This record gives sequence, structure tokens and C-alpha cells, in this order.
Amino acid sequence: MPLDPVALAQQLIACPSVTPEDAGAQDVLTYALEAQGFEVHRFTNGGPPDGPVENLFAIRGQGAPFLAFAGHSDVVPPGGGWTADAFAPRIDGDLLYGRGAVDMKGALAAFAAAAARTAGHKGTLAFIITGDEEGPAIHGTAAIIEWMQAHDHKPDLILVGEPTSSARLGDTIKIGRRGSVNMWIEVPGTQGHVAYPHLADNPIPALARIVAKLSALELDQGNAWFQPSNLEVTDVDTGNGATNVIPGAARARINIRFNDLQRGPELVDRVKAIVAGEAPGASVVARISGEAFLTPPGDFSALVSAAIQDVTGVTPEFSTTGGTSDARFLSKLAPTVEFGLINATMHKLDEAVAIPDLHALTDIYEGVIRRVFA
Repeated sequence: MPLDPVALAQQLIACPSVTPEDAGAQDVLTYALEAQGFEVHRFTNGGPPDGPVENLFAIRGQGAPFLAFAGHSDVVPPGGGWTADAFAPRIDGDLLYGRGAVDMKGALAAFAAAAARTAGHKGTLAFIITGDEEGPAIHGTAAIIEWMQAHDHKPDLILVGEPTSSARLGDTIKIGRRGSVNMWIEVPGTQGHVAYPHLADNPIPALARIVAKLSALELDQGNAWFQPSNLEVTDVDTGNGATNVIPGAARARINIRFNDLQRGPELVDRVKAIVAGEAPGASVVARISGEAFLTPPGDFSALVSAAIQDVTGVTPEFSTTGGTSDARFLSKLAPTVEFGLINATMHKLDEAVAIPDLHALTDIYEGVIRRVFA
């Protein structure tokens, strides 16, 4: 049965699925997929404060090749200042407005509509959909992967529907992403009166030296596919509201976005060594969000590129820029590339997708499916 991607996108946008709430979004998707012969598996993972999270895995067909489409049904909070209700989808001219229109309910609708056009394909087609991509990503795609492995579902190729296009639909395919690690540094001191510094121990000078050394650090110069890794100081704080008190502790937070020349644990060790050299009693707590990954250009990226060119006439650029995505988990399973809508309004007020782009994306996804199963 034909499926209208615009109508389905409107139904999905109408669900206020701010992480970790599902608000019926995966019910909408389940109905659309079951109607076209998918076997849909739903499961809930985790608990407060980061859950529970709704996850979905849908599968149709059997055997090779096995193509999986991956994405998320959750969205970021809309915030104030929208022209109209962020979860009341509205069409104005050629634009469909609503939170998630671009990131990424539009892509979910487009791929579901493309799948409806390709019923009867050989091989296996699947959807990997989480409700925990915009949040901490603890109970989402990683949990689905565990379930897939337990049930022996092994994709050959994975297409992630993140909004990768920049100036026009089809201009960018992501073939990799940088890794990310956050670190919290705390330098202890001894609180005291500023008039009696000999009775106190001010932690700020040591933290200042640490921040200076970290800021001056050149991690690498990048490579053929990645820009140089960069370390940014994102917060410095003492919690001291008084003008005449030496603080008892000083804290800083840093983030490193790193390419595939680096590994998260090694970066943590490097920062710890610098901190220990300036403040032996200081602590460093690290959280690695994901390692860098790269799917080198090859048959799959060429196939996606050909589908884009057939519909748009655009030759896409292969890129590894931008933030993290769930491709950091999925790339461990199979060659993974990302392609989707124009990202200009994602996470912004009055997020909107051009309706012609939504139809064109459906055509591109159909082209990908047909090429994989040719």
C-alpha cells in the first residue's frame, strides 16, 4: 500500500516525544510498518531518571543482503518562542513545521514510505529505532544492539537517517564521526580568609596552570578524512560567592572531540598526567560518549551517492564533521553511513522541512533499497 511521507511525518510530529518520553510516536510507526508486512518488536529499557526508554526493531524478509535503517523517534525540548505549538504540525506554503520535522521524524516517515514502495524485495530490510538518541543514549541503540545480537540479527549495511545535508538536499553523506569525551577536574584547596593566605591553600593558581596547559595542547593535525582533534574548556567554577574567601576547591570541565588517530582512554590518561603534574591531589572524572569511527568510501557509500544523484542531480561530499550520533554504536556491526534532510533548522525554533525535500528523500531511500536488493 502507498504511504504518504508528509502525512506520516505529521502524525509523528504530533507526538511530544521529548527524551525519554515516547508519547505514542513508536505506536504510529508500528502501525505504519505492520501494515506493510514488518514484524515489529517493541521493548522498554532503563528507568528514571534517564528512562524508561521505548525501543523498536522491525524486520521484513529473510536472508542476504540485510539492510537496516536506523534512527530515533525522540526529540529535544522545543523551548519557548515558537510561532505556533511545536507539536501541532502545520503546513505553510512548501514547509512542514514542528519539532522533529528535520531531526528526525521526517526521515523516519520517508524511509517508511520508501519501504512501502519496495514490498516483495529479496533479502532482509529492518528498522532500528530508539527513543534515546537526543538524551544520554544509555538505554537506546546500545540496548537494541544487544537484543539484535541475542536474536542473531546481523545487518550487512546500515543507513542512519540523521539530517546530514547542509545547503541543499543531497550535498553531504557522513561516512564517519569524531569521538567525544567529557572530563571533570577538581583541584582541592583549603578555604580561608583572603587576609590570612598563609592559613589557606588557594586551588585556583594550580587549576589555572592546568587549564593553560590543556588549552595549549595540540593533539594531532588531522588526516585525510578528519579535522584535527580539539580540546575545549567548557566550564570553570569555584562555587565561591564571597569576595573575601579563598575557595576550598576549584573545578573545570573539558570536552575533547577527537578523530580516529586518538582513543578515548588514552586521552583521559593524557589529561590525568597533566593534572597530576600541576596538582597531585586533584581528581579527574571522565565520561567517554563514543569513539571515532570511519566507514571508508566504498561500494555502500557509492551506492547511496548514486541514489542521491539520480533524484537530485547533486554529487554528495563525504564528510566526518559534526557532533556524535548513534552511528558510533552501529558502525561496530556493519558498514554504516548517514544521510538525511537539510540540518539548518534542527534543534531550532520553528524547525521545518521543505515538503519537496521530504518527497525527494523518500525517492532517494527507495533508490537505496532497490540498489541494495538488485
